[in-house]
Amino acid sequence: MVRRTVRFMLGLVLLVTAAFAGTLATSGTAYADECYTWNRTLSSGMSGADVTQLQIRVAGYPGYGAVLAIDGSYGPATQAAVTRFQQAYGLAADGVAGPATFSKIYALQDADCTPAHFTYAELNRCNGDWSGGAVSAATAKQNALRAMWKLEAMRHALGDVPISVSSGFRSYACNSAVGGASSSRHLYGDGVDLTGSPSLCTLAKQARNHGFNGILGPGYPGHGDHAHIDHRSSRFWSASSCGI
Repeated sequence: MVRRTVRFMLGLVLLVTAAFAGTLATSGTAYADECYTWNRTLSSGMSGADVTQLQIRVAGYPGYGAVLAIDGSYGPATQAAVTRFQQAYGLAADGVAGPATFSKIYALQDADCTPAHFTYAELNRCNGDWSGGAVSAATAKQNALRAMWKLEAMRHALGDVPISVSSGFRSYACNSAVGGASSSRHLYGDGVDLTGSPSLCTLAKQARNHGFNGILGPGYPGHGDHAHIDHRSSRFWSASSCGI
C-alpha cells in the first residue's frame, strides 16, 4: 500500500512538472531560438543589445512616414512600434515585449535571422560575400537584413501576399553593369527593387508606413517597371503616377 502511494505521488509530480514545462515552452520564456533568444521582458526605459535585436524586427512598424532608430534604447518610438507589431498579429497591445511577442518573432524568423518570407539570396544576386560596395560586407549584409524585416511587415500589412524582389545589394561592378546611379543605395545593401503583384503603386504607397525614407516608383524617371525603396538618411519619396 505504501509503495503504491509513493508511485502515485511520484507520477503526480512528474505530470505536474511536464505540464509546467509545456507551459513555459508555449509561452516562450524557456525558448531557445536558433537565431537569437531574448532572456528578459523588455519595456520602456530599458537598453541593451537585446533591445537592438528587437528594434530590428519591429522596425517595419514605425507609423506613417516615420523611421525607427536602431539604437538599443527602448524609448517611446520603440514602444509604439512594438504596440503596432502586437496589433498586427492579434497580440495584447501593451507596448511591452514579453513572451507572447517574442514567440511571434521566433515563429517569423529563420535560423539565419532573416524573416520567414525573405532570404539573403533574394537580397544579393550580385555575389556571395556582400563585398565591393560602398560599405563593408558586414554592414551591407546587416542593412539588407533590416530591409527584409521591414519588407516582412509590409507583406503582412498587404494581406500576406508575396512580394517579388528584383534587385538588392550591388557591388560597384554589379551596379555599373546594370547602369545604376553612382550613389545608388543598392551599393549600401539597403536599396531594394520590387516588381510584380501587388501593383507598383500599391507597393510604393504601402512602403510609406514601414520605415523607408527612400521610395521611388512610376512617374519617377527610370522607375516605370519597378518600385524602389531604401534607408537613405532623409526622406525622398517620388512616384508621381501613384500620387506620391
